[in-house]
Amino acid sequence: MHSARDRVEYEPWLAELETIADRLELSTEARSCAADLFLTDVPESDRSKRAVLAASLYAGSLVAGDGRTQGAVADAADVSRLSIQSRWKELLEAAGLEPPRW
Repeated sequence: MHSARDRVEYEPWLAELETIADRLELSTEARSCAADLFLTDVPESDRSKRAVLAASLYAGSLVAGDGRTQGAVADAADVSRLSIQSRWKELLEAAGLEPPRW
């Protein structure tokens, strides 16, 4: 769980998360999980925030059983697929979840 202060501080990024989730037609559960993953480890640099946001959406969709491909999420978030590939597992681990081993 994250504080209301975190949600207020990162509101523009959470709004962007919702916009991208709309493009991907993600479930409410996937969106909620993605927001929690993003807020768990928000990077200091604005430059890195979009990539972490995209990785959070990808990982959140997997956790919720509403999976999308890395390519689809990358396109919707306007990041490279490699940005997602290099971050999503560590986001899950930081949240105390075990990433799939496939």
